[in-house]
Amino acid sequence: MLTPPEELPDCLYTTQPTLIRPNTPTPKHCLPLSNLDDQKFLRFSIKYLYLFRTAVNLDAMKYALSKLLVLYYPLAGRLRTNPDHDQKLEVDCNGEGAVFAEAFMDITADQFLQLSEKPNRSWKKLLYRVEGAHTFLDVPPLVVQVTNLPCGGMILCAAINHCLCDGIGTSQFLQAWAYLTAKPDLPPPISPVHSRHLLKSGSPPQVTFPHPQFTVNKDNSHVDVLRYLQSQPLVPTSLTFTHSHILHLKRRCSPSLKCTAFEALAAHTWRSWVRSLDLSPSLNIKLLFSVNVRRRVNPEIPQGYYGNGFVLGCAQTTVKDLVSANLHHGVKLVQQAKAELSDDYVRSMVDLLEDKTVKTDLSTSLVISQWAKLGLEELDFGEGKALHMGPVTSDVYCLFLPVIGDSSAVRVLVSVPERVAEKFGYCMNEILDKEFNNGDVHHAVNGYHHAAVNGIMEY
Repeated sequence: MLTPPEELPDCLYTTQPTLIRPNTPTPKHCLPLSNLDDQKFLRFSIKYLYLFRTAVNLDAMKYALSKLLVLYYPLAGRLRTNPDHDQKLEVDCNGEGAVFAEAFMDITADQFLQLSEKPNRSWKKLLYRVEGAHTFLDVPPLVVQVTNLPCGGMILCAAINHCLCDGIGTSQFLQAWAYLTAKPDLPPPISPVHSRHLLKSGSPPQVTFPHPQFTVNKDNSHVDVLRYLQSQPLVPTSLTFTHSHILHLKRRCSPSLKCTAFEALAAHTWRSWVRSLDLSPSLNIKLLFSVNVRRRVNPEIPQGYYGNGFVLGCAQTTVKDLVSANLHHGVKLVQQAKAELSDDYVRSMVDLLEDKTVKTDLSTSLVISQWAKLGLEELDFGEGKALHMGPVTSDVYCLFLPVIGDSSAVRVLVSVPERVAEKFGYCMNEILDKEFNNGDVHHAVNGYHHAAVNGIMEY
């Protein structure tokens, strides 16, 4: 029996990976990416993991994918640099296909579920590593591995290039794949929109707002919290906030300030993260968080657009002001950052990103990516919904994840230095102590949280 945090056994590949191509001819052309797609910050694949109690017929999954790639044909293509501008990327829509690997692992669904809250490096075994891929561009935009389990279940991992899809686009694609697998005679409910020109830059580009999310060729003399974090042993921390917990956070701001669940939890997580790191009080610290702008721009981006339709909102303040004030202050900063994201502001950001020396300022930032509320956990290939959904790896970038079976709950997953993991957990829970357990704190051991701490389930 596996016990956390034991490594997963090796995968046995029963066949050679195959390329799943569109099952009918598709347009052959180059698809230029928008400046939001083509950010250096997004030049990686998002790796999703699903655990299912009952395996799905592989031939049905492959056939559905080949049909779906007719509609989403850029995902069957290959990324390359623009021949006229080596800093810009485009998709060669050549129909080469998506990588599909089949494997077997000697672990049951229930055993995996026991260790599913905190990814470890051994989880990378569950996603086929493309042979001969030395750079980001060598990896096909879509790589899939289905790992069958001896109990009759399966683990599905999908790596989707972030330059082609954001979270909303990925959810749309995966939902369509599941739908076509379960109902092969019906078309998917949403038709994809490929038109990246909807977010094209102006001619000439006009940057009309300050954009603190970004920096240009910053020297190395400044404080770099990200580099500091990555230089230390990191451990994943996973905390699940129920509807009651989130309601309590929101009440800390009312009646003077009404806020959303995301605003309250994002501000609370940011403040807890900063508190745990013992940073200089005078340091300017940022929170970068993804905001869907499909309906914020004019004209609105139509339903079905699966490219990157989000930008990073940026809240910033000093360490002292964030940690010494109450939650109300952090929430207000998050709200102000969201309020700035008008059509003009987004267009200005798109124009700024025409300059390929511009980089996302990660040096003193916590980045939060919202995976909850996107429907990612709703996939059903015909044998039931997933028992678990999450990333293949945990990183210093924070994810707000859906909780299977509880649409109102959010799981916060972020890796922090091992030496501060316990303090981070304490800071995240402290605000809830008085309401839920009268201040009774169960401490973590060696940076890993094994018990229910003040009503928040930690795994």
